[in-house]
Amino acid sequence: MISQFFVLSQRGDNIVFRDYRGEVQKGSAEIFFRKVKFWQGDEGEEAPPVFNVDGVNYIHVKVAGLLFVATTRVNVSPSLVLELLQRIARIIKDYLGVLNEDSLRKNFVLVYELLDEVIDFGYPQTTSTEVLKSYVFNEPIVVDAARLPPLGPAAMFMQGSKRMPGTAVTKSVVANEPGGRKREEIFVDIIEKISVTFSSSGYLLTSEIDGTIQMKSYLTGSPEIRLALNEDLSIGRGGRSVYDYSSSAGAGAVVLDDCNFHESVHLDSFDMDHTLTLVPSDGEFSVMNYRMTQEFKPPFRINALIEEAGAFKAEVILKIRADFPSTVSANTISVNMPLPTYTTRVSFELEPGAVGNTTDFKETNKKLEWGLKKIVGGSEHTLRAKLTFSQESHANIAREAGPVSMTFTIPMYNASRLQVRYLQIAKKSKTYNPYRWVRYVTQANSYVARL
Repeated sequence: MISQFFVLSQRGDNIVFRDYRGEVQKGSAEIFFRKVKFWQGDEGEEAPPVFNVDGVNYIHVKVAGLLFVATTRVNVSPSLVLELLQRIARIIKDYLGVLNEDSLRKNFVLVYELLDEVIDFGYPQTTSTEVLKSYVFNEPIVVDAARLPPLGPAAMFMQGSKRMPGTAVTKSVVANEPGGRKREEIFVDIIEKISVTFSSSGYLLTSEIDGTIQMKSYLTGSPEIRLALNEDLSIGRGGRSVYDYSSSAGAGAVVLDDCNFHESVHLDSFDMDHTLTLVPSDGEFSVMNYRMTQEFKPPFRINALIEEAGAFKAEVILKIRADFPSTVSANTISVNMPLPTYTTRVSFELEPGAVGNTTDFKETNKKLEWGLKKIVGGSEHTLRAKLTFSQESHANIAREAGPVSMTFTIPMYNASRLQVRYLQIAKKSKTYNPYRWVRYVTQANSYVARL
């Protein structure tokens, strides 16, 4: 099926390379990286996940800043290979705990052993971490996660003085704790990516939530898990609005458009009490994926205004209001706004007492950038920017600027109000009491305000 598999760093360094069939030239990794780096597309467009060069199909995914690539000369299903690459990345992360260039280089022997079990002569054999534990016995060299730079601001929780990824803990599912014992833990993350569009007057035009319930288990003995969701959860359009709630933790109906479940989930009692029953396998996996397109209360309101202030000048006013409880805080907020192409200079004016704000004007792509380290629920923040032009504007400035886009992370908040009522683990003995962690996070998938 596939001829080669390799992993490249952001610089194009070949970290892992395996040739299964000898059908593709050895320099394929360099050809691939040059093609991706200098992709001839529209401005800012990245290379597609699948493309062909001189009769060789290159299929790749980008995970944690690394490029996982497969090559083949035959006509294979692209979606099948893309899924295989994603699963290989997940298996490596399960075994190493942290997926990055440093962990791969320190554990290359273990990674090659995993690849030999996962793929045989180009054909996939198994992508189950639990099954691989019967064949792969090498202990990983653990990389200290505390010293690693964050892979992305939208993937991090702040927990005391330590950083903890929102999608999983940064340790291997096969490595034991010092002393040979394994701490009994299970992590459940409800991660939601929201897409919202506002009109120029601040009214909500479109809204959508793509959510997932992620689970990572460190439980021994394969105990049965019962995961209970909202009692008033309903699947399918009910024709009603759920816009009138007061907070993400409050009671009220939760209406999802559709959802799907992991193959290990039993839905025998789901219709009755909305409880999912499963025996979690080793490694990280999605218990449930769901989508919601009905109205919901967006966490932020954005108002953007641009006005002429003279023949060669204009003023931009950006206002952000946090519409979530004051007990919750958003972090790593970034606001971007394209400006007219003839903008030459921008001066910024922040509100009095503003702390942790950064402002910048990217002259190369004519973009205004506003960064906020933290926003507390219920607060409001304003930025004024004075623009200087190289020519007189004869058209409507609002048509030549914007839209305003925003990215953020809000730990312990979810816009859909989907909740885990309880996480029950079948007891093996009276003293068996594993640690349970349930966490929530909301991220911006596409958060846009028009001018």
